[in-house]
Amino acid sequence: MTSLRPLPSLIVFTQLFTAISKLKHLYPHSTIISLSRHIELLGIPPDLHSLNILPNCYCHLGRVDFGFSLMAKSLKLGFPPNHYTFCTLINGYIINDKLPQAAQLLNKIVKLGFQPNIVTYGAIFKGLCRIGDNDSALTLFNKMRSAAHCKPDLVIYSTIIDSLCKDSLLQQAMNLFSSMKTEGIQPDVVTYTSLIRGFYNSGCRVEAKGLLTKMLESNIAPDVKTYSMLVDMFCKDGHVVEAEAILQRMTDKGVSPDIITYNALLDGYCLRGQMEDAEKVLDSMAQNGCELDLVSLNTMINGYVKLKNIDKALTVLENMFQKEITPNVVSYSTLIDDLSKANRFTLAHQFFTDMQAHGITPNVVTYSSLLDGLCKREQLDEAIALLEDMDDKGIKPNTVTYNILINSLCEAGKLRDAAKIFSDLVSKGLQPDCKTYTTMIKGFCKKGLMSEAAQLLSKMEEDGSFSNGCTYNTIIRGYIYNNDLSNALYYRDIMVSKGFEADAETFSLFVSLLPSGNLNDSSKDLLQKLTT
Repeated sequence: MTSLRPLPSLIVFTQLFTAISKLKHLYPHSTIISLSRHIELLGIPPDLHSLNILPNCYCHLGRVDFGFSLMAKSLKLGFPPNHYTFCTLINGYIINDKLPQAAQLLNKIVKLGFQPNIVTYGAIFKGLCRIGDNDSALTLFNKMRSAAHCKPDLVIYSTIIDSLCKDSLLQQAMNLFSSMKTEGIQPDVVTYTSLIRGFYNSGCRVEAKGLLTKMLESNIAPDVKTYSMLVDMFCKDGHVVEAEAILQRMTDKGVSPDIITYNALLDGYCLRGQMEDAEKVLDSMAQNGCELDLVSLNTMINGYVKLKNIDKALTVLENMFQKEITPNVVSYSTLIDDLSKANRFTLAHQFFTDMQAHGITPNVVTYSSLLDGLCKREQLDEAIALLEDMDDKGIKPNTVTYNILINSLCEAGKLRDAAKIFSDLVSKGLQPDCKTYTTMIKGFCKKGLMSEAAQLLSKMEEDGSFSNGCTYNTIIRGYIYNNDLSNALYYRDIMVSKGFEADAETFSLFVSLLPSGNLNDSSKDLLQKLTT
């Protein structure tokens, strides 16, 4: 175009730039800025429309300030900003997660006499809901409703309803749902899908099905998102046959399942261990031209792992590479965890090394699985070294990680090391849970350190980590082993007052200490007190 003489008009260039800007997957913003400069150098002056394209490009590059500079340039050239200009800048703040600045700009343009249009409001609502600021969204919504020039439309209602449902604020969502119908705005499939998903995820299955019925009675046809959600709902409830029926219904209605639909069904079969059925779903996907993605393959790996079919899971991993789908941390962590549990630690460690060679950083789940494998092999020094390696790489261990190591150290009689790990856990700001405390109490009991065990139980209660039946049975057995029946009964009374009971091991242990033959009255009384 630039080689033509005479040069094409600005309108033709602007049409080209507009088309290029829609190729979002190519990240065209820098290109458009460069081309715009080029045609200015050729002597083609900009107009308001061409100047409005550039702020959008700068905003997508994170430079909203350059967008404002162009607005100043526009004013100097005699082109006052319009709604599109302000909407672009507001949206620029939103996509760069600067909601306060977006709200300030909105207030300023209102004071300047500009009345925001529905697009500007829509951009603000979208941003607020994306960060979950429902209070601000509702406040702005009420202001908008009271304004005369611009009322909320279906898109704005649906955006806020969806956000409220995601935060389980179902009553507020239903209030808006009723309000929109009162205003004469008919909900669409997007509105209903948000509500159905919100109620279902909150455990209100009856209400969710009621909304689905109301939607169908209103002649609103489900779309692929609705059907996918229904398939997922039935699968999570273990009703895979019903999910298959939904899939059949959607295809009968001319709605093609997408990757999300198929993945939901795959997950349903894999959770039930029905891997042959899951493989049939893969065949259906291939027949319908739906390419497997990382989620599909991770789901299959998890399904085979649950059935302890590690070889099949490894085959899926190999298929990933063949399909040029890069495994992620979930793919490797699932395999490493099961290999460690199956005592195939050498292979687990090989995958641990392999994932890092592929540029995939292990997470706390990966490390915890490997740590568990080392502990089961009683390689405690290596386990401690692995914990230190986590720290060096900036991956924070969680309570589960520490519990694995503390338990193994206590079992090995390395109480001093276990106590140090316990202290490290607290010093790093983590809260020991019931399992952590119970494990340490058991360790003290095995060493006969009953005073320390009792002190730790008291500390546990003080710290708000509530004990359970396992905790009390542990300390009661500790006292029985140390021939202190008085304290065993004391903690038995506390245990019963908290609604817990002596377990079979505690009962059997106590019975074994009683005199053989006919029990005397005091022994019978003692047995009754402990086991009642």
